[in-house]
Amino acid sequence: MNKPLLIRIAFVFFLIPLFTNAQTAETQKAVDSEDGVKYPQFQFKGLFQARYLESFGDNVDVMGVHHSTGDVTQSSFDIKRMRVGLNTKLSEATEVVILVNLADFKSDTKGKVLENAYAKYTFNKYIAVLGGQFRPAFGIEELVPVDIIKSFDFSNQYYEFGKNGWTSFQIGASATGNFDLGKIPVNYSVSVLNGNGKNQEKDNDNGKQYSSRLVFELSKKHKINLGLNGGIGKYSKEKVFAFGADVTSDFRLTDRFTFDLQIEYKRGTNHNLYFSLPVDTRTADVADYQMRGIYFLPNVRYQIDYKKLTSLEVSCRYERFDPSFKIDSNVRQTYTPMISLEFGKNYTGRIEMGFEIDRFDRNIPDTSTYNDNLFLIQFQCRL
Repeated sequence: MNKPLLIRIAFVFFLIPLFTNAQTAETQKAVDSEDGVKYPQFQFKGLFQARYLESFGDNVDVMGVHHSTGDVTQSSFDIKRMRVGLNTKLSEATEVVILVNLADFKSDTKGKVLENAYAKYTFNKYIAVLGGQFRPAFGIEELVPVDIIKSFDFSNQYYEFGKNGWTSFQIGASATGNFDLGKIPVNYSVSVLNGNGKNQEKDNDNGKQYSSRLVFELSKKHKINLGLNGGIGKYSKEKVFAFGADVTSDFRLTDRFTFDLQIEYKRGTNHNLYFSLPVDTRTADVADYQMRGIYFLPNVRYQIDYKKLTSLEVSCRYERFDPSFKIDSNVRQTYTPMISLEFGKNYTGRIEMGFEIDRFDRNIPDTSTYNDNLFLIQFQCRL
């Protein structure tokens, strides 16, 4: 019997007694408690993001692609996201989540539109299981919705690790929960994934990717958390891996000023790049193609609460990412200074303005691997 099958069997037998105990507890609670709560309960969510883009790069369009012919679109309006979501609680412990991005209909919809589509069952604070299509926990950004991040969009490394099956929307199953390690609260997550992206009819091979995340709450007052991520698996019969670490903090400087900081490092096999290359141009070992990246995202928030204006935020993310640092290295450095005005609570309304500045060690003409200065104004509404 092979090792991956043994792991799956052990995982199932681990969950059976927990599921049995939880079902008994739920039944008992339903009998003993008459709290008047009716199910199912529905919660609708939505997000609209529209942008104005202007590229100041030399013959670089608003999508970051260089055109040596000079025929290039350097200013454009764009609808980035038009998300509609539904969270349904079938019982106190069971929920189903659906999220679609209608803005994906503006281009080829293959592999797009449907984002979240999963069911979750919470046994207790120690364990909850979910299955379907979701964002597996493998870093800071996977746990934060894009509409409340402190920058225009997720980092370059988030999307690259997503192409390699570790982040972004993936199909599989996961177990999450909380426990205390002495006096330190710990959050954990363990996931088993197809690893070939969202909205796929089936896995494209028999390999699976196994990932885990631990978050240690080191300071409740300053919200200092340490996250550790690790993953192994197989893709097209090749062994792949990824790991990383991250730190978040949130300091209240005065009654109105707060300063928060995110630092995240990731490294892993870039098997997506490896299998995209012609066989005669790549080495025999997929481990020769490894990506790594790190970013720093400091953010200062000033609480205004003047009429409809809630706060002013200033941030500047610096990211250094290399898609293949062992062979044909070409480091991409990205600076993203941004000013954000918040209207209402929890970013109900938000106007953001700033730049995305890309610098490569080596420019490649007629590709997106080219220096660029992109100016953005982004408007969002969420509910």
